[in-house]
Amino acid sequence: MNQKQITVTSPLLPPLEEFIPYLQQIWKSKWITNNGSFHQQLEQALCNYLGVKYISLFTNGTLPLITALQALRITGEVITTPYSFVATTHALWWNGIKPVFVDVDPTTGNLDPDKIEAAITPKTTAIMPVHVYGTPCNTERIKEIADKYGLKVIYDAAHAFGVKKGGESILNAGDMSTLSFHATKVYNTIEGGALVMHDAETKKRIDYLKNFGFAGETTVVAPGINSKMDEFRAAYGLLNLKQVNAAIAARKRVALRYREALKDVDGITFFDDQPNITHNYSYFPIFVDAEKSGMTRDELYFKMKERNVLGRRYFYPLISDFSTYRGLESAKPENLPNARKMADSVICLPMYHNLTDENIEKIVSLII
Repeated sequence: MNQKQITVTSPLLPPLEEFIPYLQQIWKSKWITNNGSFHQQLEQALCNYLGVKYISLFTNGTLPLITALQALRITGEVITTPYSFVATTHALWWNGIKPVFVDVDPTTGNLDPDKIEAAITPKTTAIMPVHVYGTPCNTERIKEIADKYGLKVIYDAAHAFGVKKGGESILNAGDMSTLSFHATKVYNTIEGGALVMHDAETKKRIDYLKNFGFAGETTVVAPGINSKMDEFRAAYGLLNLKQVNAAIAARKRVALRYREALKDVDGITFFDDQPNITHNYSYFPIFVDAEKSGMTRDELYFKMKERNVLGRRYFYPLISDFSTYRGLESAKPENLPNARKMADSVICLPMYHNLTDENIEKIVSLII
């Protein structure tokens, strides 16, 4: 008899009995999408929770990236990271923009500011970094470079829900930040996402763009797209917002258990919390040094899989290795040594709010 699988993640679900009254309200109002009451409530609640001024909800986490590029009229080339989920770069491609890959900082996995300036050309219009695993980028350095060369900055903050630096939301950095509320994230609306901006005029433009460009019943002001969040997911999101703090606290306990158990294991390294950062514990990546540990990353990965422990090689392969992008000059392996080393050695261990002590012990026993 097969043992039950330990999955890499498990969704945060609101209590079903609390969701039913919200559904009854939707049935009563018959307003199921297009800026309904729950949608409006969730936007305001997220602004309050996240410490941002303006937010616009989307039906998933990719469309905010695509829309941010449209709203800021980004063209030409954009400097970005090869070490992320592929949607980051796909958003550029869908807008006819050439991604220019820059290597990452090996201590964080984030875009290395020291490598950015050398990649800037007359065609560069923006920088799109990612807060990898929810660890904040060096936003101060990136801002200095962007200001020096007149570039926009759009942060892919899909992993960074609730993350703060010095008590300030990391989502306030850059010109815009995007969020993902996918089922695998710390906070989810089943599928969903959001775009964070800093002024009311930009918020209005984004809201037009996500609704076909309509500014009124008969007025279309831009070639928009349909990417609105419906009332069902907004209601679900309101309920999940009530329990996300407890979920993050539970994830932190899991992270501390992992760190204590793995701190002296040869060939296994991981990230510690950074000073002055409020983390959300969205992932727990470990990095396998084959020489020191006696096994390769893939040997460990498949050993875990055989025992029904489903880690994930986030992020492997590099985006720059996919067929769409590998012909780019910036995608050459010799340009991205740190990103490649991380991609070839990473396993994200199971991480979620209701991971049991028994399961943590099983996972650890397969590594040490």
